[in-house]
Amino acid sequence: MAAHVYDRSGFAKALGFLFLSLIFFDLMSVQVRVLVQTRPAVELSAYRNVFGIIPSLAVMFYRREVTLEKLWLDQWKLALFRGVLVAGAQLCLYTSLGFIELATVSALEQTNGLFIVLFSILILRERVGPWRWAALGMGMIGALMIVRPGSVEFQWASLLPVAAALGYSSSTVLVQLFDRRISTALIYVWGAVASAIASIALVLATGGFQPIASLNEGLMILTMSLSGGVAVLFLMLAYRNASPASIAPFGYFAILTAFVFGWVFFGEAPIDALFPGVIFIVVGGAIVIWRQRRNEGD
Repeated sequence: MAAHVYDRSGFAKALGFLFLSLIFFDLMSVQVRVLVQTRPAVELSAYRNVFGIIPSLAVMFYRREVTLEKLWLDQWKLALFRGVLVAGAQLCLYTSLGFIELATVSALEQTNGLFIVLFSILILRERVGPWRWAALGMGMIGALMIVRPGSVEFQWASLLPVAAALGYSSSTVLVQLFDRRISTALIYVWGAVASAIASIALVLATGGFQPIASLNEGLMILTMSLSGGVAVLFLMLAYRNASPASIAPFGYFAILTAFVFGWVFFGEAPIDALFPGVIFIVVGGAIVIWRQRRNEGD
């Protein structure tokens, strides 16, 4: 089977896009953390889904990857279901940012890769060897070390980033069920629209939108949404310029950047909460990536 060929310049470009994506995700998280103190997370999720699609959609139309004549998707039910999963994951993530440190949220989100393996087994019926089973076990142990169920430090909000990882990972695996002839761009557009509809419906079902209190709050909501949208755009560009297996290890820098942003903006330094659990999560994820690269012959 023919494989994609990526050159060194493409790899360097992919890393640049990946780090820009991490920065914009952190900027979004900082603003969510501020906004969620006075506004429900479900509203912020709705705003993010409505306005956050603008950057990627603009680029897609500019590059003619999506045209109005080609927006129909036969597997629309699957696309809508993915969108609902993403909306739920996003709500869990935004809620957690109001209670726990940015770096802790980021570390628990790294279980995403481990859940992808689990859902690949359950949904795609993939066969998984002892190495990846061991990776799953290590990741779960690491998450439990950070969450600390049953201890005096435990708080229910620490389960939310793990729930978000479950939602995001299941939506990622479901992409494999789409017809191979369907473009990634079209799947993304349908998922984003479905997420927006689901989050707006949830807001309306829980009392509706609150009035925006000030121009500053409105601008922060807009920049938060656009930051998330730009982050997704850069992430898409990263994975189009290099093999996912080659750049995936650098995704763990998200823990470091989140730690820096949390320290700079909120004075957070949750070292005791993160260690040693974060090491188990990173090592487990590294094993998954190593096995993937080996299976691809990289």
